[in-house]
Amino acid sequence: MLAGFELWVFLAGLGIFLFGMHMMEESIRLLSGGAFRSLIRKYTGTKLKAIFSGIFSTAILQSSSAVSLMVLAFVGAGIMSLTQAIAVMMGTKVGTTATAWIVAVFGFKFNIDAFSLPLIGIGGLGMILLAKSPRYVNISKFLVAFGFLFMGLDYMKNSVDQLAEVLDPSVFAGYGVLVFALVGLIMTAIMQSSSATIAIVLTMLFSGVITFSSGAAMVIGANVGTTVTVLLGSIGGIVSKKQAALSQLIFTVSTAAITLLVLPLLTWFVLAFLGFEENLVLGLALFHSIFNVIGVVVFFPFISNLAAFAEKRIQEKQETFSKYIYRTEPSVSDAGLEALRKEISRQLRYSLLFISQTLHPTRHSKHIDYGDLVQYHGEIFEYYTRVVSHEMEKTLLVKTDALLRSSRNIMNVSKNIYDLRDELMILQSETDASHREASKSITERLQRITDKGKELKLEDPEEDGQITDVQELHDFIEKEDKEFIRMCGEMLSSNEIKKREASFLLMMNRVVTQSNRMLIFSMKTLLERIHDESAAAVI
Repeated sequence: MLAGFELWVFLAGLGIFLFGMHMMEESIRLLSGGAFRSLIRKYTGTKLKAIFSGIFSTAILQSSSAVSLMVLAFVGAGIMSLTQAIAVMMGTKVGTTATAWIVAVFGFKFNIDAFSLPLIGIGGLGMILLAKSPRYVNISKFLVAFGFLFMGLDYMKNSVDQLAEVLDPSVFAGYGVLVFALVGLIMTAIMQSSSATIAIVLTMLFSGVITFSSGAAMVIGANVGTTVTVLLGSIGGIVSKKQAALSQLIFTVSTAAITLLVLPLLTWFVLAFLGFEENLVLGLALFHSIFNVIGVVVFFPFISNLAAFAEKRIQEKQETFSKYIYRTEPSVSDAGLEALRKEISRQLRYSLLFISQTLHPTRHSKHIDYGDLVQYHGEIFEYYTRVVSHEMEKTLLVKTDALLRSSRNIMNVSKNIYDLRDELMILQSETDASHREASKSITERLQRITDKGKELKLEDPEEDGQITDVQELHDFIEKEDKEFIRMCGEMLSSNEIKKREASFLLMMNRVVTQSNRMLIFSMKTLLERIHDESAAAVI
């Protein structure tokens, strides 16, 4: 029965098709830069906007997994809620149907060699001759990928055509739609690509190997199969990723179940009512879009309930001192950078609390241990190394390095105060006027900077006036430093203190002033807008 089927031709076609899909996704991602990350980050204010962002991004990027990765990273960084993430991922299900339309429209109506070979030829030459221009190299890579996509489809179509000549479709008549749905699911789970599965289904349908209903069931199964990839990726992953995977599983399986129940009705609607009986391939592409849109419409009112259910079923169990970075995938640079900024802002608040409790041990019920601050800094540095290990735009890399310097400054300040704690206690216990004045100056400066740090709204770095307030604090610190040095000189000249005591006070003042400067520089860096291309790193 399979004598006419050339397996190696089919596998070669499948391999070339998958390689073309991967190459196309990579080239589009590099060409788009941060455009789609910005789209997903900014245009998800409502559930409807989030769905359309998912549709548009997936249709252009040709990868629902790439969009899902961005979304999960933004959830971990606190940029996007789980509800918004679910809405975007629902949109990716509709957006991914664009591949079926491309294959159905171009793959079976034209002489594939007539345009796939020129694309591969022009693109291949462009990759060599334009190697000095990353943009033109990626455009050339896109042309090669597009050519490979259809060359692979042509190989598969030719091998299946030969199979159709010796295979009677009636042999599949005894199998129910559930069997075909299961086949589609398994194929997608194995190849990790619903696009490849759908291309094979369209090829088999075009060649007459399977019926429309069987092909529709396989497409439904392929839709569920994409969730297997997400589930596998969530194993051992962050909590938000597991919650999103559970939500997508519920949505996808429920959509598949509803569609299978009304499959005869949908088949009649596409073929008879809309008149696609003479063009089954385009009809199947339309069916793919229709049932995904039905799923979005049915679940749209329950997105918030779905998010609440997932959050209830999968609880966060924080095992680290950090709050944001342990939940955020570092491979999406925008999300990783924002998570890093929020985490270092939190580190700053803990460090300021540590300073305040060192100055006034009896005022604070919550105790911050210096060892915790050391561990915290270590977690931040470890996450930084993971973020910069991925390919980043130059401007984002500069800002990431500036954030790390902020974290190091904050840790240095904590160490300075930790090392000074005994000297501070000694100075505060002195009873003579000179030492009391010196203690007052140092304590007031440290207390003022901790108070200002607590007032800053680091979660909203674009709020007007905050940078100005920090600059005024900087001016105050510099003025008080000079005033302290002048005061020590006068006390030494009038014999109120000895040379040794003057040296002790000046060294303490130097450490405190340097610590204040480092804190101010860190505040300025944390208040800079992450995505402002003109913003320069402070420090």
